[in-house]
Amino acid sequence: MKLLTKSRFKIALECSNKLFYTSKKEYANNKNEDPFLKALANGGFQVEELARLHYPNGIFINTENYEYEKAAQLTQEALQNDNVVIYEAAFQFDGLFIRTDIIVKNGNIIKLIEVKAKSFNPNEENNFVGTRGGLVSSWKPYLFDLAFQKYVAQKMFPQFKFDAYLLMADKTKKASIDGLNQLFRIPNNGNPRTDIIKRVHSLKEIGNSVLSEANVDAIINEIINDKYKYYENLNFEEAITTFKKAYQEDKYLNWPTQFSACKNCEFKASSEQEEEGLLSGFKHCFTKQLNWSPSDFNKPNALQIWNFRSKNIMVENRMLMEQLTEEDFNIKTETGRIAPSERQWIQVEKAVKNDNSIYVEKEALKQEMNQWMFPLHFIDFETSTVALPFTAGRKPYEQVAFQFSHHRYNEDGTIQHQSQYINNTAGEFPNFIFARALQAAIGNDDGTVFKFATHENTIINAIITQLEESDEADKENLIAFLKTISKSTKNQVKQWEGHRNMVDLCKVVKDYYYNPYTNGSNSIKAVLPASLNSSEFLKKKYSQPIGNILLSSQNFPTNHIWLQMDGDKVINPYKTLPTLFDNWSETDLEENISDIENIADGGSALTAYAKLQYVDMTPKERNEITQGLLKYCELDTLAMVMIYEHFKFDIIEK
Repeated sequence: MKLLTKSRFKIALECSNKLFYTSKKEYANNKNEDPFLKALANGGFQVEELARLHYPNGIFINTENYEYEKAAQLTQEALQNDNVVIYEAAFQFDGLFIRTDIIVKNGNIIKLIEVKAKSFNPNEENNFVGTRGGLVSSWKPYLFDLAFQKYVAQKMFPQFKFDAYLLMADKTKKASIDGLNQLFRIPNNGNPRTDIIKRVHSLKEIGNSVLSEANVDAIINEIINDKYKYYENLNFEEAITTFKKAYQEDKYLNWPTQFSACKNCEFKASSEQEEEGLLSGFKHCFTKQLNWSPSDFNKPNALQIWNFRSKNIMVENRMLMEQLTEEDFNIKTETGRIAPSERQWIQVEKAVKNDNSIYVEKEALKQEMNQWMFPLHFIDFETSTVALPFTAGRKPYEQVAFQFSHHRYNEDGTIQHQSQYINNTAGEFPNFIFARALQAAIGNDDGTVFKFATHENTIINAIITQLEESDEADKENLIAFLKTISKSTKNQVKQWEGHRNMVDLCKVVKDYYYNPYTNGSNSIKAVLPASLNSSEFLKKKYSQPIGNILLSSQNFPTNHIWLQMDGDKVINPYKTLPTLFDNWSETDLEENISDIENIADGGSALTAYAKLQYVDMTPKERNEITQGLLKYCELDTLAMVMIYEHFKFDIIEK
């Protein structure tokens, strides 16, 4: 019998139609390939292992994922003890199945503990229920997940009383020792679930834990009793019964399409996936519910519109851009820049007319660029946050800046990959070394500094706070430098804006420039290939070896060519980054345990850094991953240079 597990219950709450697609190999599932989800998962096992130290000597229900009855039987046997701790306890009841992270049984009272690699502040009153009385949206899926667990466990064993808890990283706690996150490691060819090497065996060995319990039983009971609903028209127990029946009968529930859910649907197959024979759940839904024809899927639709959140058009079945009007956008113009609503309508008009010409506020862009001072500095950071801190005195999920790249554009047109920094040492807190390296790179002139989006400013603010709390001898000097290139966030007590406050090139794009080749995205991964496809200057320049075009590189040979074509279209340079381990022998590849093929986006960079931290690997493999990170980050800053050149030579000076 097919069982409704807690993961399937959670998927069904997002959109019950997904139950029809999940576990079917014929349907594309992009969540399985999401690099950010993979990166987050890498740290989860460490939190779970630390959590088990809070409740030691537990019985581990070690079965395969598909061995439902065996796992439930072993759990039932363990529960015959009056006092027992069980890891991954399994409960099966009437077509429902759950595994719980930890249960602690004392007599007839059982603590059901869900371990989450998330953080909370126990001193805040409204962590889970907001000031207006509703569940905090970011916690809602996790609380319903836990409610499902308690529901199934209580149904299975009505003679016991189950109390629901979350165990999470506590933002008020600091690590007592260095290398906390290094105490739980994955061995060569190891399974993160079963083969973790633990270098400590009790909480006493680490001092204060950075995890804390949160008793959420009252909230969970209110979810089960329908005080809080996921959807207003769906009771908790009714949802379970409906989802279970649909999954067992392999029934498509025909749940009404929803704008945000459909926009982010993981069962949306790309053209490449369809060529490989994979089906699209997204197309299945839109065909059945909106009566779309095959040709409709080739037309621009409202889900592609930048920052558009309208619900009415889906209810009215007007999801194609050609069906929209100006009234749908409530357009408000602003002098000297492209207002958000105006940008949306520009995108629609150009998409409907198949017009790939650039829209630009040329004079306003020119005024902006005239303020920039040479030499121009383009920087990009790669960062991570970890639940278990690297060093003593650090809190969970503090920002860790492990890498930057820096391109310098001189007034004579020469371009240098001037500097770079990376920390690949396991267990080392790099932020202050990072700050010193950044100061050495861009702190010796007053040239304009560029970022792409707000991330770099956020990181600099975090490092400033860390420095203020530190005993670093040069902290005042470093703080003074960092403040010159940044702006305070709203969380800072003292406000500032440096005289070299970084120019956000992404904001420049949003304010003055729209390129239809971006399909509405303002990500650098979209703006770069769009700029290349629109620019004869860039095509001519970057189709040559970098050694011939006054461009230096610290990671690529002088004969490297950045621009490659597929017919009349430019291939996105991020897709041409070298594959890792490409020239390794079969013998060396057999020892490769990181399971990373390439680094071409922020998620894979996070994953790569996590592997460097958590996985024991050979120096050769560590170096290969490091080189991949350096090449990826170099392209990020070179991409900014290319976008700048596109503005300068194709728009302003044309």
